[in-house]
Amino acid sequence: MTDTTLNQTPRGSRLHIAIFGRRNAGKSSLINALTNQQIAIVSDIPGTTTDPVYKSMEILPIGPVVIIDTGGIDDIGELGKLRIEKALDVLKKTDLMLLVIDPAEGFGQFETEILEKARESKAAPIMVINKTDQYPEFTVNSDIVKLDIPIVNVSAVTRQGIDELKMAMIGQAPKDFMDATLLGDLISAGDIVVLVVPIDTAAPKGRIILPQVQAIRDILDHDAIACVVKENRLKEALANLKEKPRLVVTDSQAFKKVAAETPQDVLLTSFSILLARHKGDLATLVEGAKAVKHLSPGDKVLVSEACTHHRMEDDIGTVKIPRWLNEIVGGPLDYSWVSGLELPKDLSQYKLIIHCGACMINRKEMLHRIMVAQRAGIPIVNYGVLIAYVVGILDRTLRPFPEARQVLDNGEK
Repeated sequence: MTDTTLNQTPRGSRLHIAIFGRRNAGKSSLINALTNQQIAIVSDIPGTTTDPVYKSMEILPIGPVVIIDTGGIDDIGELGKLRIEKALDVLKKTDLMLLVIDPAEGFGQFETEILEKARESKAAPIMVINKTDQYPEFTVNSDIVKLDIPIVNVSAVTRQGIDELKMAMIGQAPKDFMDATLLGDLISAGDIVVLVVPIDTAAPKGRIILPQVQAIRDILDHDAIACVVKENRLKEALANLKEKPRLVVTDSQAFKKVAAETPQDVLLTSFSILLARHKGDLATLVEGAKAVKHLSPGDKVLVSEACTHHRMEDDIGTVKIPRWLNEIVGGPLDYSWVSGLELPKDLSQYKLIIHCGACMINRKEMLHRIMVAQRAGIPIVNYGVLIAYVVGILDRTLRPFPEARQVLDNGEK
């Protein structure tokens, strides 16, 4: 696989692997050994790596991954504390953590604390005993063995044990990442899937958006047939098909028109709802949509987008959704908007969090955001689920997902 192909895999779809350890434990050398490239700066001076460094690569058979090189967990001084905080912040988006141990330093309080934080963040840990070329007799004590996590001996310099480490990484990779599919479990070989892709002012010039590309690829990977149409050609396309499609997937902004033209016995959902299931917890997001009926004029609502983009005149997050919600509630709500990788630290003032489709962040990060909202006791919903609720067709768009539909059935439809 070429570097060009690898670079086309979005970061949010890659397994995130973070390297932690004390200064000079050999973290950067380990990355170079894993990638078989001189990617990370290697130095005998402690603290060479400061801010976390991200590198996209591929580890077969896991596939595309992001390796994250972090600063030392034993950094010192006020600046060192800030570096440690940045390193620990990486855990919330980490699927797999490699804890690098320098035999000269051993296993101590720093390592114990980082393992505890990894467990809290549900990052699967692997302990990597580095520098076995220098310390061939080093063995971990029984207390470390009792931690019941994989332990691999390597030399980042000679590459001894690197293949064994890769196998351990494959074994520890989250099952839901290895088995993840956007819609492949909803279709069978030979099924027809109609994708409704509006081309409006919000569509990127000369291309279609990431979830639409991912859906097409997933359909082809499962030997099904993709039919891509604009919303104004849906009726014509359905009439020309010799058999009914198994599934119609639409951009959520065209929900109402597409729902009206799609036969009731054909499954219908949206790209955003597929992403909600693929990258988050669909049932929790459906529960969040039900919270709309409890809003009152003046309530504070947070609209969160994972990436920054140029906003159009009729932007979905700043214009359309607020307009629809204000109409439902019967008066203006008090909106706040945030973009990027962080939710506000204090969520207590909000009655609802509305999140984008999360196409540019990974599943771990989206689940972290959902967990943060749940801990604060604030309902959270994403764009697609909310729009389906607003236009009154959420029940129909959840038919492919019985467990999430049951959440809706508990109290309303």
